[in-house]
Amino acid sequence: MQVDPNSHQSSEQTTQANSEIDKLKQPRVASKRFFGSHASRRSFLGRAGLFSAASVVAGVLGSPFSSKNGGNVGDVVQAQAINRRYNNRPFDYSRFVNKAYRVRLEAATLERNIPIPPHPTNGDEERYPNKIGSDSRGLPHNQLGEVKLEAYDSLTKALTTQNPNDYENIILGGARKLVNPQGPLAISLEGINAAQIAVPPPPALASAERAAEAVELYWQALLRDVPFSKFQNNTDNPKVLAAVEDLNRLSAFRGPKQNGRVTPQTLFRGSVNYVGSGSSTRYVTPPGVLDGPYISQFLLQIIPWGTQSVSPLIRTALPGNDFLLNFQEWLAVQNGGSSGKSIKYDPKNRYIVTVRDLGEYAHIGGPTYLGASLILNSNGTPLNSGNPYVNSKTQIGSNATFALGHFQALLNLGSSRVIRASYWQKYYVHRILRPEAYGGLVYNNIVNKTQYPINSEVFNSQALAQTFSTFGTYLLPQAYPEASPTHSSYTGGAAATAGVNVTLLKAFFDENYVIPNPVVPDPNDPTKVIAYSGPPLTVGGELNKLATNYAIGRGHGGIHWRSDGSAGLALGEEVAISLLRDERLGYNEIFNGFTFTKFDGTRVTV
Repeated sequence: MQVDPNSHQSSEQTTQANSEIDKLKQPRVASKRFFGSHASRRSFLGRAGLFSAASVVAGVLGSPFSSKNGGNVGDVVQAQAINRRYNNRPFDYSRFVNKAYRVRLEAATLERNIPIPPHPTNGDEERYPNKIGSDSRGLPHNQLGEVKLEAYDSLTKALTTQNPNDYENIILGGARKLVNPQGPLAISLEGINAAQIAVPPPPALASAERAAEAVELYWQALLRDVPFSKFQNNTDNPKVLAAVEDLNRLSAFRGPKQNGRVTPQTLFRGSVNYVGSGSSTRYVTPPGVLDGPYISQFLLQIIPWGTQSVSPLIRTALPGNDFLLNFQEWLAVQNGGSSGKSIKYDPKNRYIVTVRDLGEYAHIGGPTYLGASLILNSNGTPLNSGNPYVNSKTQIGSNATFALGHFQALLNLGSSRVIRASYWQKYYVHRILRPEAYGGLVYNNIVNKTQYPINSEVFNSQALAQTFSTFGTYLLPQAYPEASPTHSSYTGGAAATAGVNVTLLKAFFDENYVIPNPVVPDPNDPTKVIAYSGPPLTVGGELNKLATNYAIGRGHGGIHWRSDGSAGLALGEEVAISLLRDERLGYNEIFNGFTFTKFDGTRVTV
């Protein structure tokens, strides 16, 4: 029988559901000897559904009654009878199924009771009738690159009605299709709903903060072939020093700083954006992100995978692979067409050494977070002290609960669920233009004398001047021939995936453990590594660095703003916490929660 999900429950169904919820609220008394003094209502609920009173008595009271302990014969006989009843009693399937039902009810109730926060936008879609502040790539555009409003309206109609047929009527400009606009509407059976996650509004098109992010992206393009070993405070690299000087002149640059200033050590390092008071943004640099080498140890270590291993050497692009430098090529891609070009790869694999290398890794990806879990599992990293099997005398975990296979299953689940949440922000809230589209506005203001509202700090920057002298264009050079994926910029999906995975890994493992035998790429040979010498690097710090490496790496390719990644990381963290919160409701183990450090440095227990 099919049931309309929008219809109301019958009174019988409602009464039954309320009855089950009421059962959860009924007080229960448990022996401390059986459950421990810390037993919670949730942990007792799990046991009460599986054990009869007789089995509890047998387990708690049966063992002391023996002749050796002074018990009388009647007590012994009674205890033996109870034990026979317990040992011969079949597993109560109905109670087990009913427990699953009650746990799912409780999870749904807890998630439903999370308040829905406000979802302020930057106002650009309403502010500009020609939609120059909104993402429109893949739709048809005029010769300046402004979207044809009939096509944009066909997109927003589908997003408003959410009728599957309307999505099939979106007017496209070329062969590229939009990426999964209906995906965010799928209802997840675990974790928080996308509408319950707050992210700060992105910078507005005309703002100084958006201009600062654009200047940083132009510098990332200019420095694509500079090794990260030059990103140190004692560097003499002229491009690095020029970038630092230029960013320090900006009035609203929100990237990491030391003593209030951008330095070579902080250049292009990652950050995380949370909702502040009101609709403001709270900017943080996660612990460990500024420590040691730019690249996380989890991108430099061999990944042990059972009887095999995965090399950290990557296939990367050769210098000079820069795209969308010509306006007609740029326009073709905005219309959903092809640039007609492809990446020329270095025939020799190597470690991630340059800005271009990290951009290419973030372009294609690898076993990033699965790999990190395998490295942690093999290098001696202890499990999180909250794991109930850490101090067990008789048991260990397995793929079912509290061991690597269980953790890896949650990593995969989190990667799917967080994309639903991130894409919901992309399609149904913000619809922010991509950096490549902003570059088109900059180009048109200079070349075609348009008057788009671009902050003057972009035009006064050394980044833009050097881009023209290096590439012969005012467009933002892209590292990928297809440029950005065909969905909007905010929040960053790859960053959200990084956020959910790294948060789960910090919950599973001891984040304070010092990574043994850290390395850095050999500055004289990118196919080799040498020992790192410097302050200790912790698991938590290097996981935070891994997340920000991946998020900012998308910017190295030219396809994401800093704020896309920074907000995406915080969103991913929130999804991970919600998954952990729901998951723990179903455990039978005595479990007090995982304690770990969030990106903003606060400690939480889930």
